[in-house]
Amino acid sequence: MKRIFYILILIAGFQLSSTAQVKSSFITDESFKAVKFYPNPAVSIINFEFQKDYDKSFTLLIFNFIGKKVMEFRVLDQKMTIPITGFYRGVYIFQLRDTQGNIVESGKFQVIN
Repeated sequence: MKRIFYILILIAGFQLSSTAQVKSSFITDESFKAVKFYPNPAVSIINFEFQKDYDKSFTLLIFNFIGKKVMEFRVLDQKMTIPITGFYRGVYIFQLRDTQGNIVESGKFQVIN
């Protein structure tokens, strides 16, 4: 009985340590941001600013919270101002994708109009 108890504690310890390692590596990856967006929450416009060495082949997609694509833009300038006057109040998801369709970065913003 004691042996099973010690084995369970040992297994739980391994699971906790592996979870902590995953979270710490996630934090280091989080320090890289390809795009900044503001204001959040947004009323009539939202700005997207890309790093100086951004790839002009990137595509910016905006989805509503149920997953329907609302807008799609080719990233041609370092700063984009997007009017959101036709957006309903709620949470929207953006994805920055490369030419192969891989997600480079994603995030969410809120519209309060």
